[in-house]
Amino acid sequence: MSSHNERTVSQRNAAKAVSPSLTENEQTLRSIFENCSDVVFRRMTIQGNIFLLLVYVDGMIDKDLVQNTILKPLLYEGIPQGLGTLGSLAQMLDMELIAALQTQRITKFEEAADLILKGNVAFLADGDPFVLLADVSQYETRSIEEPSTEAALRGTRESFTELLRTNTTLLRRIIVTPDLKMESFQIGKLTKTEVVLAYIDGLSTPALVNEVRTRIGAIDIQSVLESGYIEEYIEDTSYSPFPQMQSTERADVVSAGLLEGRVAVFVNGSPIVLVVPMTFWDGLQAPDDYYERFLYVTMNRWIRYLFALFSILFPSIYIALTTYHPEMMPPKLMLSITGLREQSPFPTVIEVFLMEFMFEGLREAGIRLPQQIGPLVSIVGALVIGQAAVQAGIISAPIVIVVSAAGISSFVIPRYRFGYPLRMLRFPLLVLSGLFGLFGVALGLIMILSHLIQLSPLGTPYLEPIAPTSKSKLKNVFLRRPRKRMN
Repeated sequence: MSSHNERTVSQRNAAKAVSPSLTENEQTLRSIFENCSDVVFRRMTIQGNIFLLLVYVDGMIDKDLVQNTILKPLLYEGIPQGLGTLGSLAQMLDMELIAALQTQRITKFEEAADLILKGNVAFLADGDPFVLLADVSQYETRSIEEPSTEAALRGTRESFTELLRTNTTLLRRIIVTPDLKMESFQIGKLTKTEVVLAYIDGLSTPALVNEVRTRIGAIDIQSVLESGYIEEYIEDTSYSPFPQMQSTERADVVSAGLLEGRVAVFVNGSPIVLVVPMTFWDGLQAPDDYYERFLYVTMNRWIRYLFALFSILFPSIYIALTTYHPEMMPPKLMLSITGLREQSPFPTVIEVFLMEFMFEGLREAGIRLPQQIGPLVSIVGALVIGQAAVQAGIISAPIVIVVSAAGISSFVIPRYRFGYPLRMLRFPLLVLSGLFGLFGVALGLIMILSHLIQLSPLGTPYLEPIAPTSKSKLKNVFLRRPRKRMN
């Protein structure tokens, strides 16, 4: 109860207006920042009769800039002639001492407290009914590094960081035009996270921009810690396993999306940027496709398409053929598989399920373990467990080959997140194939295709340009035309 009362008092003080009394203002700010040990209150006396209060968060401001640009001139040069004495200190700071900084005058404590927590230093002078805030924010951030989740074979090696302004600067360096617009939003009642909507005026359709802007503005949430929060709020279908927007940490991917008329969403504190809308074929295309020669890229695209189909269908087709349709397999191959399965105590569908769960568990362990030992555990674990299971007669050798081949095929997909739905849908297809054979596999594919046809993120058909068919864009799905023939 007492903590609730203290919170209520703090909120009530934040709603107050700044008064000319420095003592009263200091008491209000101290009540707002009660038990905040990192908030510093520093009183100063200038020329013996002017009192100044500095309020800032330790570790979030450039102390050298404050010391050399603001405090030293005040202490050693005093107030310039013509500005008077009492009540003119904030005016002097605003006009002369920190003219090179971004400053603003605030009359409400609530706004002043928010800006202080974002790295501004607040100046309160006795006699001034406002708070002067200067943006001198500086704090430790991660430097620009190579992308960790997206392999860059060719192209930029710069990835986004957790600092919003660094990310928008990377984008400005690539797209040098005033038509690149960046609209700012503040989302989250507690975190007050800055979210930026970026688009190119004239390329992005106004309907798309307005729809994304409306959805972001309608978000009512307590906190935003990552761009995934925004993604779930603005996507159309939350229960679809397929991603409806790209998530990337590469500046060139975001730039390419904007140049195609899409919009990007930046979230302060997250190195992952969202690009909307997304189609099914975007998940199977790599950024390097547009940096390499078109013949190589065309061949690689067909390999990706075939392996993506292979990864989702191979285990279920194996179950259907060996269990219900052995006559469709070559006799020698079927005899070989039957001989290897004689010692196995489980049906084929159970064997595949056990190995699939084991493979997914090892994959997850490789991700969660420290980077030095994660890949070693996943690879060695798969080899040891698979070999031991075969020797013990629990699993037949062909099952290990089938599951391993399907799992490795999913790694060919360039967008890591796009591999999630293919891995998830593999399990219901296993159930259908185990119950109904090839008819169950066909039924599962029809259900998946029906869902993909109905999926339309932000008004863009997910299977475009296949369904609906667009001849002008169709060639770029299966082929990568020469650069001279691309629009």
